[in-house]
Amino acid sequence: MKPIAGTVHHVSDSERGQTLAAFLRTKLGDISWSHVQKMVRARHVMIHGNICTDVARRLQDGEVVKVLDIAAVAPPKADALRIVHLDDSVVVVEKPTGVTTTRHSEEQSWSPRRRQVQPTLDEMVPVAVARYLAARRGKESKKTRRNPPVRAVHRIDRETSGLVVFARTVPAERILADQFRAHTTHRRYRAVAVGRVQAGMMISNLVRDRGDGKRGSSGTEDGKRAVTHVTPVEYFGDAYTLVECRLETGRTHQIRIHLAESGHPVCGDRVYSAPRGVEAFDDSGAPRVALHAAELGFVHPVTGEDLRAVSPLPADMQKLIALLRSSHQSTPAAASGETKAGKPTGKLGGQPAEKPVEKPAGKATNASHSGAQGVTQSSPTRHRPASKGASRRPNRPRRK
Repeated sequence: MKPIAGTVHHVSDSERGQTLAAFLRTKLGDISWSHVQKMVRARHVMIHGNICTDVARRLQDGEVVKVLDIAAVAPPKADALRIVHLDDSVVVVEKPTGVTTTRHSEEQSWSPRRRQVQPTLDEMVPVAVARYLAARRGKESKKTRRNPPVRAVHRIDRETSGLVVFARTVPAERILADQFRAHTTHRRYRAVAVGRVQAGMMISNLVRDRGDGKRGSSGTEDGKRAVTHVTPVEYFGDAYTLVECRLETGRTHQIRIHLAESGHPVCGDRVYSAPRGVEAFDDSGAPRVALHAAELGFVHPVTGEDLRAVSPLPADMQKLIALLRSSHQSTPAAASGETKAGKPTGKLGGQPAEKPVEKPAGKATNASHSGAQGVTQSSPTRHRPASKGASRRPNRPRRK
């Protein structure tokens, strides 16, 4: 099969109902049917972040079809998940890269066999929980009973790795969803960005379509307000920066959009690039979007305790950073004096990044289980615990 150039295509209203094969033949210059079939079956095509191996899949308007120049690796299995915290109400896991958090609405009718081709995180977690509990009881994992499904209250992108929390009960789902909706949760990410990034607070209104089919800042009052606090951690010459991003809001692709629009796209991001006229050349060799959800904090929906989880950088990002250290002069951002007041960050404006305030840790409850990195818990807050009468349906979770 000939090499394929990576491209992104948006399905228009007039193209709705076309098969994936017919759509690709049109977009890629009338290549042969056999070439399309080989390309799709070899995991070179994604739809809405999921690998698609069905050439007969009917497309819907608004869907995004991504042709990969390099075939996607096989999806991770439940064994690849690490449970950071588990109790009767919530479970916190480390999501590996290459898997979406939840299944899109148009995929809900897929057969179990078809779902196994590209499992989602919420489908993998119950299996991981069952094996985790069986291991604690000393039983064989293959003979464990099936756990009930978990309930998603937020999402992170397919290529983003890191911490995700799921509710295990309906009341816990409602309360956690309320926290994410009110932006009272603690979320801190680590990313490797192009260029020399300075500390700042990025603010804009994000819209679904900025004019080219991609999400982005509107430049007007339209859209949803998004705020990202950026702090540089380590500089690799002037070429790249390891940054820490704290979310004040949680909009879809917020960090990737804000960094790209400020002239510092995340390494490995093939969707969001720097504005025209801004040089931001990425030759880092990042195999995927170099973004990791490193910290996650929320109020426990039952005990009312502040719960904080921490996740170290995964192996692929550690390898990327080691490579950048070997090829560029590495300088801690604190030593350069550029971690405090920030200059204006592109069109998004610049304000000093707030210094994080860590809450005191306490003992975990007897009903919970924490992984090696663990989850710290502090004294109960004023947040109301779950009630049996809770029935309000939470909004659909958002991705970063």
